Amino acid sequence: MVYSNLKSLIKGIRACKTVADERALIQQESAAIRASFREEDSFQRHNNVAKLLYIHMLGSPAHFGQIECLKLVASPRFADKRLGYLGIMLLLDENQEVLTLVTNSLKNDMNHSNMYTVGLALCTFANIASEEMSRDLANEIEKLLGSSNTYIRKKAALCALRVIKKVPDLVDHFVSKAKNLLTDRNHGVLLSAITLVHEMCQLNNALLSDFRDAVPLLVRNLKSLVTTGYSPEHDVSGITDPFLQVKILRLLRMLGNGDAQASEIMNDILAQVATNTDSTKNVGNSILYETVLTVLDIEADSGLRVMAINILGKFLSNRDNNIRYVALNTLNKVVSMDTNAVQRHRNIILDCLRDGDISIRRRALELSYALINEQNVRILIRELLAFLEVADDEFKLGMTTQICLAAERYAPNKRWHIDTVLRVLKLAGNFVREEILSAFIRLVAHTPELQHYTTSKLYLALKEDISQESLTLAATWVLGEYSEIVLEAGITDDDRPTRLSDKELVDLILSTMDSPYANSLTRQFTLASITKISARPTTSQIEQERIQEILAKYTTSPELEIQQRAVEFASLFTLGDLREGVLERMPPPELKATVMGVVSEKKPVGSTKVGDLLGDEIITTNAPTNGSSTNLQANQDILAEIFGSSSTLSSSTAATAQAPKPRSAVDDILGLFGTSSTPVSSTPSTTQFPASNTASAFSLPQTQSPPPQPTQSATPRLTAYTAYEKNDLKVTLTPQTSPAKPGIIMILARFQVTGGSSAIGINFQAAVPKSQQLQMLPMSSPNVNPGATETQQMRVIAPVGSAIRLRLRISFTIDGQTYQDQVDFSGFPPGLTGGNP
Repeated sequence: MVYSNLKSLIKGIRACKTVADERALIQQESAAIRASFREEDSFQRHNNVAKLLYIHMLGSPAHFGQIECLKLVASPRFADKRLGYLGIMLLLDENQEVLTLVTNSLKNDMNHSNMYTVGLALCTFANIASEEMSRDLANEIEKLLGSSNTYIRKKAALCALRVIKKVPDLVDHFVSKAKNLLTDRNHGVLLSAITLVHEMCQLNNALLSDFRDAVPLLVRNLKSLVTTGYSPEHDVSGITDPFLQVKILRLLRMLGNGDAQASEIMNDILAQVATNTDSTKNVGNSILYETVLTVLDIEADSGLRVMAINILGKFLSNRDNNIRYVALNTLNKVVSMDTNAVQRHRNIILDCLRDGDISIRRRALELSYALINEQNVRILIRELLAFLEVADDEFKLGMTTQICLAAERYAPNKRWHIDTVLRVLKLAGNFVREEILSAFIRLVAHTPELQHYTTSKLYLALKEDISQESLTLAATWVLGEYSEIVLEAGITDDDRPTRLSDKELVDLILSTMDSPYANSLTRQFTLASITKISARPTTSQIEQERIQEILAKYTTSPELEIQQRAVEFASLFTLGDLREGVLERMPPPELKATVMGVVSEKKPVGSTKVGDLLGDEIITTNAPTNGSSTNLQANQDILAEIFGSSSTLSSSTAATAQAPKPRSAVDDILGLFGTSSTPVSSTPSTTQFPASNTASAFSLPQTQSPPPQPTQSATPRLTAYTAYEKNDLKVTLTPQTSPAKPGIIMILARFQVTGGSSAIGINFQAAVPKSQQLQMLPMSSPNVNPGATETQQMRVIAPVGSAIRLRLRISFTIDGQTYQDQVDFSGFPPGLTGGNP
């Protein structure tokens, strides 16, 4: 059965009882339509194309109707043109070859006397225009932008948007017309014009200065929207044209960014929008949110910024989770701008930790980390520990790391620091990173006045719960190392000392061996712990013999690592008095800041300036010299990206330095070694890397004595190695070593431009393998002019005999073009670190 029109076809398809019947009907009708097309039946063409488009919307093939759509477009009847253009938009895309046949029809109809026909052509162009079609019809679009008809101007502006997206080179053609459109009174035209200008400024930043003259006009338009009373044509939930208000705010944000004069003009209206917009409805909240983003992006005064952050704080009390999420996400981005303003909303942020939505909890948690400082560390850590107790497992790794790093940085005293870490070990000991556990052991080793207190607490915690791995490891290590303290003074529980026998201590530690939670690492710690206890004078002969028997039993363990340790420890009992010397208490390990890392969601963790375990300040190599937390965060994000999970290099240390600080070149490097161009005396000199503190996060142990320094007759000749030469920039690395300090390599990086243009804003970053350590001084200047040379100094500490490998990331701008590259460099000669290559 052949259906005469679209209405009858729809009825027929709906009457089908099965999918097979519907498919058969569509195939039959498609065959009839193809036959009619072959007969060139112009009378039925309109009905056939209409039926074909419906078939296409149902998902069946309809490509054979493309040419018929073009024939309809050529018809003088408006109804045929409308259906033909609809068919072209549905059946064609910018990759179809048939599209070239449409260009002439579009050009003719854009010059048509009927504005609705022009509108059809513009609408079709805006949907399917290709790059070639955009170039061909750009002049027509530019002409229509100046039309006296608002209907046509609005659609022409959207077509111009399509043109500059497809062919960015043509953006200059529309600058003057776009400026004129910004003066239009029609809301539709103004909305399209602002969208066009926003896209033009994104594609070409140089146009920002051209459109900044329009800031007063935009401010005036926004003010009229805010102060206008009820307008039924543009009213949405009691607010006049919120779509246009949002577009104006976004354009103001772009124009005011980095321009104090433009920002000053828009300060008053932004304050007016923030105070006069109704926040009880979602439409008002969308305008307030855009206002906040604009205030935070432009050069606004401090009072306006505080108002913006207060609006975000008000969002947090909204019942809508989407609004709360947006507020938390934005506060996370702006907390570095004005931490004190965000601190005012601390209580409601902490309330979000108890929200049922996991995404709200996650964002509130990240914001809580950023709010911690010396004044509120006790309150916030207490809240975070309370949340840790009930948190999902996916939160715990990041939480334990952040809590312990915050405690290390802001702890008011050592006892509070130890109590905080102990609480973390009790609550989430299975989710504690190795670096955190190492930092805790260093803390205990360097605070002898609290060793009895810590040992007692760990004994009681281990007695109560042996299921937390990190708690077990910390307790066995500390109890084995400081067993004589707890055996002599007893266990302090609630300030009441209780005597403890060596048998009870050994029994508790041995209970971890057969625990269902035990693994190879805990058993290794246990064997080392009881071996240490056996060498203490407070341990009885009976317990020493018992420990010896236990070690002998594990010498036949099927687990190789356990067997090896047991054999080595058991052999110590044959050494007599020498055993006590071998197993004496370890000296406190070298102090260093807890290393950076990456936790859940690839978020970098760590602090910029970490207080060491003795309370002195340690400067990490990640801290920028200008103290900017924003730059630090960006650097950590980049370095986390460089050393992703697939990287062959493991980043133990990565350094960036951005603030310009002029330094000399070769003479300065030699000065770091205490040498000069004159012959060097044989008296060894101490190597010191320039820093604000003598104790560095990666400084060599104080007990390490340098080998005798041979006499040199002259300064060694320096060789430069090219590490990067691309995009008109050349970077060379010049290594310098000193026989007095094997394993320490000073590297001078030189930056030169090979073309005729300056390199602006150079950001040079480096990272080394996990076995090596790196420090960097600031670059002499981030801008390199032709013929000039800028320098940056680095120091690498590597195991003697190892090869120096660097992963370099460099970004810079030349002639307005920004480049960013990453290279691996291993071109230094072998033996640079001393020893046998």
